[in-house]
Amino acid sequence: MYNKMPLVFSTEEYNYLRIRLLEISSNSIEDGLIEINHFPDGERYIRLISSVADRDVVLIGGTISNDDTLEIFDLASAIVKYGAQSITIMIPYFGYSTMERAIKVGEVVTAKNRAVLLSAIPKSKYGNKVVLFDLHSEGIPHYFENDLQPIHLYCKEIVMEAAKELSNGNEFVLASTDAGRAKWVESLANDLGVVAGFVFKRRTNAIETVVTSVSADVKGKHVIIYDDMIRTGGSLINAAKAYKSFGAKRISVITTHGIFVGNVIDKLIETGIIDKVICTDTHPNSLHVDDNKGFVVVKSVAKMMLNFILPNQ
Repeated sequence: MYNKMPLVFSTEEYNYLRIRLLEISSNSIEDGLIEINHFPDGERYIRLISSVADRDVVLIGGTISNDDTLEIFDLASAIVKYGAQSITIMIPYFGYSTMERAIKVGEVVTAKNRAVLLSAIPKSKYGNKVVLFDLHSEGIPHYFENDLQPIHLYCKEIVMEAAKELSNGNEFVLASTDAGRAKWVESLANDLGVVAGFVFKRRTNAIETVVTSVSADVKGKHVIIYDDMIRTGGSLINAAKAYKSFGAKRISVITTHGIFVGNVIDKLIETGIIDKVICTDTHPNSLHVDDNKGFVVVKSVAKMMLNFILPNQ
C-alpha cells in the first residue's frame, strides 16, 4: 500500500534541520532512520534503517565540505537503489557557490563540478529534484545535468520579516555590500516600500578597492544591509563603514547564510557600528553562535522547507 507521508532523512551535519522540521510538521512527515559509523581510517559505513521502497523521500544536506557532499551522493544513491519512487534533495547551503566561473586560465569551476556530481545520482521512478536556497550566483542551477530538476528557493519572506523586526515600523534604507547584490536588494526594497542603497567602489590596485560614494541618501537614517552570506565579514565591515561615513545613524545586518568563519562575530561587534545581525540556520555554524548579548539572532528555514514539501498544508 502506497504511503503518502514523505520520509525525511538528513546527513549528519544537518540532523538539526531534520529535527526542527519534524517538530513543526504536526506528524505530517516521517523520520527517516540511518545507521552511520566511522572507521579509524576515515571511511564511513552507512545503512538505511527505514524502508524507502515506493516512498517519496526528502534528503537534507549541505555541500559544506567534500565529505558532506559525498555523504549526500552516497545516501541519495542508496535511497534510489532501494526503491524510492521519488527523491528531493534539499541543500540549504550550496558550498563553493563563489567558485561558479573561471577568471584565470586553469581555475577549477568547483560549483559546476559539485552540480555535475549530484546529477550522476541514479534516477528514481518519478524523478529527482534538488532544492537550493538563496544561491550566491543565479547561474548555478544551469550546471545540473541529466534529469535532475533544480529548484531555487528565495528566503524572501524571512528576509522581509527580519527587516520589519529590525526597523520596528520605522523608516530605513535597505542596502547591499556592493553593486553585485544591488538588483536583488532593490527587488526586496520595492516589496518593502523602502529606498534601496549600495556602495560604489573604485579599484586602486589588483587587490584593493575604495568606496567613492553610496547610491542613496543615508544621512541620519537606519541602514539595514543584506548580503547572501557572511564568511569572514570583510566586505560587510567595509560596507558598514562606508554607510556610516556617509551619515547613517544606525546599521543592522541580515544574511541568509551565517557561515561565520573564525572570530568573525567578534570582529563585527568590535567595529562598534553594527548593532545586530539576523541570519538563518542554513549552515551548521549557525548552531555554534556563542553570543549572550543578543547580537546575532538565528531564524530557521524549517517552515519554508515544510511548505515546499507539503505545499497544500
